[in-house]
Amino acid sequence: MSTIDLAAVKNYLLDLQDRICQALESVEPDTRFREDPWEYEHGRGGGRTRVIAEGEVFEKGGVNFSHVHGQQLPAAATAQRPELAGRSFQAVGVSLVIHPRNPYVPTSHANVRFLLAEKAGEPPVWWFGGGFDLTPYYPYKADAVHWHETARAACAPFGEDVYLRFKQWCDEYFYLRHRQETRGVGGLFFDDLNEWGFERCFEFLRSVGDQYIPAYLPIVEKRKDLPFGDRERDFQAYRRGRYVEFNLVYDRGTLFGLQSGGRTESILMSLPPLAKWGYDWRPEAGTPEANLEEYLRPRDWLGQG
Repeated sequence: MSTIDLAAVKNYLLDLQDRICQALESVEPDTRFREDPWEYEHGRGGGRTRVIAEGEVFEKGGVNFSHVHGQQLPAAATAQRPELAGRSFQAVGVSLVIHPRNPYVPTSHANVRFLLAEKAGEPPVWWFGGGFDLTPYYPYKADAVHWHETARAACAPFGEDVYLRFKQWCDEYFYLRHRQETRGVGGLFFDDLNEWGFERCFEFLRSVGDQYIPAYLPIVEKRKDLPFGDRERDFQAYRRGRYVEFNLVYDRGTLFGLQSGGRTESILMSLPPLAKWGYDWRPEAGTPEANLEEYLRPRDWLGQG
């Protein structure tokens, strides 16, 4: 097994947080991220939460770094790996969710993380996880294709099957079973990644993390100045309700954070500032709002079969 270098992972993630915040601020005229350092109350470590709010482009967004140490892995981490129950752990990662103001700009999510689980007298167990996904309200095929082309480029150096494998995993993971629809147009998702050895897996993590801004910022710049009104904002709030449903019912990262006693404000920064629910509301056929339904299913965006 290759040597585990937790310090290198941490340094990369801190730099990634800086670079992502700087890139997102570049499209905001005046608004900047607020930084909120915090300490982990149930062990050692902590993090730095960065939140942007009430900007011209970003209504709310968070880019979080955390590095926490705990005595026992929470249930969300051992559900698929029950043999790891009772191990101490270190978890380090960057997680972000960006909710733009303009309904024509998609919400985006990204996460890259590393987890190390240890037990006296036994070899350490480690893995990488993460990915990024896109949630449009008024979708454009060109945006979805660009997003997936960038995702494929992140995976290309690691094997021909990697993009398709992690794209399918994303489609399956970000699926609201009770709604029978995907959260958006997908992207990449991977977890429990250690099969290539530490150095190669870490290289892949960096490739995914580094491709988030090239995937997202061109879409923001293209759509942020499109005119919109109350109708579009109302539909955006309705669809944001589905985002809330996924994060609170299914998301493993949210559950891990809450079960491990993480900082609640940082964990729930992923929720939108405004959302709504309507009883059995459906968009009228033939409207731009009804067009979204065609996008909320697994789809081959790049014609790769």
